[in-house]
Amino acid sequence: MATVIGLDIGGSKTRGIRWHDGAIAGDCTVGSANVQNVSLFEATGNLAQLFAGLGADGVDEVCAGAGGIDTPEDAAALAELIGHFLPDARVRVVHDTRLLLAAARTETGIAVIAGTGSAAWGLDAAGAQSRAGGWGYLLGDEGSGYWFGREAVRHSLRRANRGLAPDVLTRLLLERCGLREPEELIAHFHAGTTRQYWAALSPLVFDAADAGHGDSLALVEAAGADLAELAAGCAAPLGNPGPVVLGGGLGMNQPRLQDSFTSQLAARGLDDVRILDRDPVFGALELATHRELAPTA
Repeated sequence: MATVIGLDIGGSKTRGIRWHDGAIAGDCTVGSANVQNVSLFEATGNLAQLFAGLGADGVDEVCAGAGGIDTPEDAAALAELIGHFLPDARVRVVHDTRLLLAAARTETGIAVIAGTGSAAWGLDAAGAQSRAGGWGYLLGDEGSGYWFGREAVRHSLRRANRGLAPDVLTRLLLERCGLREPEELIAHFHAGTTRQYWAALSPLVFDAADAGHGDSLALVEAAGADLAELAAGCAAPLGNPGPVVLGGGLGMNQPRLQDSFTSQLAARGLDDVRILDRDPVFGALELATHRELAPTA
C-alpha cells in the first residue's frame, strides 16, 4: 500500500493531497511555493506548513506540478526543495499543465492554464510534446488573472487621460483597491503589490462584463482569443490531437471566458474542448500511478 503526496503549486496557492492506497488521507492548502512568484524563504515556509498539515512520515512518492518548470534544472531545484522535507520519498516534478491532462483523465491532448499566469502544453500518442506561452508576466501571460487585473488598470488610466468619468469597471476597481481617483492606481500598482494581488482582482472584469460593460466584454473576448492561440500553437505541431482541456482558476470558473475560448477554438477547427471538472492536484495521483506519463521535466 503506497503513500503518495500530490502537489499543485500555483502562482497564488499550493494544494497538497496525501493518498494512502488510493484513498485521500489528508488535504491541505497554503500559500504559493513557486519561487517565481514568492521568495525562497516564503516558499520554504509554505511547504513547511503544508507538510506539517499533511504529515511527512511514511511517504513513498511525491508528484508535484508547478509553473515555470521549463528545464531539467528547474525541476531538480524544486525537487530538492521538496526533498528537504521528505528525504525518504521519491520526488517527481512536472510542469503544472501536465497535471491538467491527467486530472481530465486523458493521456493525450492540449492542456491550457488560465490562472494567475497562462500556458499551454500538448502531448500526442507517440509521446511528442509541444509548449506555448508560460513565459511569465513580463513576457506574456495573456488571458491570465494578472493580465485581466493589469488591463483593468490600463483601461481606467486611459479613460482618466482623456478626461472621462470613471465607468463601471473603474469604479469597481477603485472600490476594491480603496482608492478615490483613477490616477492613484499608478502608485498603487507600482508600490509593492504582487501578481497575486492583481490576479485576485480579475473577477471585477467579469462582473463589469455581466453588467453589459462593452470594454470588459472586449477584454474577455481578447483573453479567449489569446488562450485559443496558445492551444492552437500547441496543437499544430502535434497534428491537432484532442481534447483541449481548459483549467486554472479563471478557466474553470468563468463561463464567459470558457465560451469565448471554445468559440475561438471552433473557428480554428478544434472542437473537442473540455473544461476541467476537478482540481489539477488530482492529476498527480494519475501521474504517480502511470509513471511512464510523468517524466521529470
